[in-house]
Amino acid sequence: MQFDIITIFPHIFDSYLNESILSRAQKNNLIKIKIHNLRDYTNDKHQKVDDRPFGGGPGMLLKVEPIYSALKNLKVLKSKNLKTILLDPAGKKFNQQMAKKLSKSKRLILICGRYEGFDERVKEFVDESISIGDYILSGGELPAMVVVEAVSRHLPGVVGHEHALDEETFSKDKDYIEYPQYTRPEVFLAGEKKLKVPPVLLSGDHKKIGDWRSKHQKNS
Repeated sequence: MQFDIITIFPHIFDSYLNESILSRAQKNNLIKIKIHNLRDYTNDKHQKVDDRPFGGGPGMLLKVEPIYSALKNLKVLKSKNLKTILLDPAGKKFNQQMAKKLSKSKRLILICGRYEGFDERVKEFVDESISIGDYILSGGELPAMVVVEAVSRHLPGVVGHEHALDEETFSKDKDYIEYPQYTRPEVFLAGEKKLKVPPVLLSGDHKKIGDWRSKHQKNS
């Protein structure tokens, strides 16, 4: 699967996308991540990507022309099995089910906003707008990384074991919260407090363990 990210700050991605799971997935050719500098698609010597909004108001808007040129250059307008996504706080709320659905695509184009947002006409050239939550960030770069990782985890081989996602939080539905888990030591001393692993998890009785886990999973 290929991710194309359009941004005016391409080096923001350098560290995160080259560590841990996403780094291994790229090295194993499970995913490709390409970063595109929006300024490369401008047609003036100052590489201007923003301008003041008509009608007045604070801040600047990303212009439609460079974004359209970037999409056209990437052949997005005619590609198949591809989704073009605008990362926008006014978009549809991103969740695990959406990540799984997007993982069926062969290619995702993620457009990162900045400043006060986009010229509204940009939305004519995207499939959907996505928000990662009801709060404001300085740009769409962090949301883009969230989407890339959440989607990538659903691709075969990215997280290792084929059933690794079966019991994860939100894996069954949007309200499913995974049961509590413990590891060594069996007893942890924190000052005078003694924190123990539930005995059933040490019993070796898989039916009782399964019943305990079912009882302790949560629905938010």
